[in-house]
Amino acid sequence: MCGIIGYAGAKQAAPILLKGLETLEYRGYDSAGMAVMSDGVINIQKCRGRLAALAEKTDHGQSMQGSVGIGHTRWATHGEPSDKNSHPHFSQNEQFAVVHNGIIENYQELKERLERYGYTFQSETDTEVIAHLVEYCDCGDLIRTVSKVLQRIEGSYALGVLSTREPECLVAVRKDSPLVVCRDDEAGYIASDIPALLPYSRDMYLMEDNEIVALTPGKINFYNIDARPIEKEIYHVDWDVSAAEKGGYEHFMLKEIYEQPQALQSTIQSRIRGDRIQFDGIDYTSSWVEQLTGVHIIACGSAYHAGLVGRYMIETTLQRPVNVEIASEFRYRNPIVDERQLVIAVSQSGETADTLAALREAKRRGARTLAIVNVVGSSLAREAHDVIYTWAGPEISVATTKGYTTQLLALELVAVYLGQQSGRLSQSAADALIEAICAVPELAQSALVDIAPIQQMAARHFNAKDVFYIGRGIDYASSQEASLKLKEISYIHSEGIAAGELKHGTISLIEDGSLVIGLLTQPKLREKVISNLAEVKTRGATVIAVTSMEDAKLNALADEVILIPETNPLLIPVLSVIPLQLFAYYISVYNGRDVDKPRNLAKSVTVE
Repeated sequence: MCGIIGYAGAKQAAPILLKGLETLEYRGYDSAGMAVMSDGVINIQKCRGRLAALAEKTDHGQSMQGSVGIGHTRWATHGEPSDKNSHPHFSQNEQFAVVHNGIIENYQELKERLERYGYTFQSETDTEVIAHLVEYCDCGDLIRTVSKVLQRIEGSYALGVLSTREPECLVAVRKDSPLVVCRDDEAGYIASDIPALLPYSRDMYLMEDNEIVALTPGKINFYNIDARPIEKEIYHVDWDVSAAEKGGYEHFMLKEIYEQPQALQSTIQSRIRGDRIQFDGIDYTSSWVEQLTGVHIIACGSAYHAGLVGRYMIETTLQRPVNVEIASEFRYRNPIVDERQLVIAVSQSGETADTLAALREAKRRGARTLAIVNVVGSSLAREAHDVIYTWAGPEISVATTKGYTTQLLALELVAVYLGQQSGRLSQSAADALIEAICAVPELAQSALVDIAPIQQMAARHFNAKDVFYIGRGIDYASSQEASLKLKEISYIHSEGIAAGELKHGTISLIEDGSLVIGLLTQPKLREKVISNLAEVKTRGATVIAVTSMEDAKLNALADEVILIPETNPLLIPVLSVIPLQLFAYYISVYNGRDVDKPRNLAKSVTVE
């Protein structure tokens, strides 16, 4: 949620800030704003709506003079989307300006205290509390002032702060919200994500929790929470800036759907060595894996759905119980987790607040933790005992596609690895799975060769009011992701349902014209799902079947059939979701939705 950009250099800041915010707009787009220092005065321009409104208001940045500034694109939490709630926020004396990503948990207490000291508030946000608190704590040195503020606020944050007392300086800090820093020959930059800074440098500084950075046109200095200088290592970005651009596609989502074969290949690359699965930096001994009593997978959203599929994979190979839980539920109960269990945390960004908190709780209880993430150097990657990167490349569209399928493949690699290390997966079974894994990228490519039938199918069904995805076993897990993909970008009501549960209530919703999409990829459960589809068909539903095994019986029942490539039943969710991603995409396009930026959503959910 929310995107932050900052610049301290010799050029005009506002056009550079707008360019960075355009790259970061996937993180939030309820409103946008900039603060630029000019002749010792801070000029703030902000407005509700998409970034284009701010660009128009500022003549694409030309009307805001000054070479030091901060920008923000907002996903609303405290306070509705409005001009007054947009960032940046002034302090009362307008000597300080602040942008913020995250949640200040004790803001109400701080607000009441500041009001007693005579401070008045113009917005409903928790961020304005920070701006006034900076003024209240002002000691004449911006680094030490920010350090004092950090002692008083609780929650998650990435902050950018300007001060008229130090007009050439931009100060920033992070805790549980991402922030990266770089510089080129003449300026320093901060941003919430790497792609916004790639035009300027490939050498980045990844900020750790409670680290402070001060940028001036000539240098970058880092400090700890006590305002003491520290040294930082450089992280070199080796992927191409074009990976974060549309490359001729109408939307990032469509581009990222087509990038899946290569992303899947990157996930596999170097991890299959002969007849074994190996991960750099991870060495779970056979004796340790053997004594595992169970595995927990914790995640949110699509990553949770990947975990549901991963459960089938790991239980098959490790023959130990696997619990999959939404991270926000895991962290607030009393989970039975100890040193004899492995906790796998899955997240595309590696910054998902609930998943990060759940991981910390698992570590506190003694569990070994493994992160499956896409973003190098993210909080989850740094805090877990071990990490597996999916290497999917930057994913810009809010609706994940390649992020999800690479998580599935990473979990399958983990499943084979644990099965081999435990000795419970025979070598012949491992060989068959490894062979199937190696074939997945090519099969994914074949699923994208002819998408016209999916596009035409979406044209026939884009005005559906309710859509039900049904399946059994691993197909039930896949149905939940397919349903989420449709609802989040098209705003059509959709549900993913266990086919065996239809008669326990949901079938009462089926009527003439209801759209039911059945997944039938598991041979042992095929006939049962066909029976379920027959039940909804007799009640007037339109039926679409997704299968790798077309036959006359299914053809006679279904109104339309989506045929996918055959592979090992444990791996087929990687392939079955691809046409359903395309179906959701085209349904959204035909409904005139903003595919990459669906309403009320942001790419990285860094608050509860």
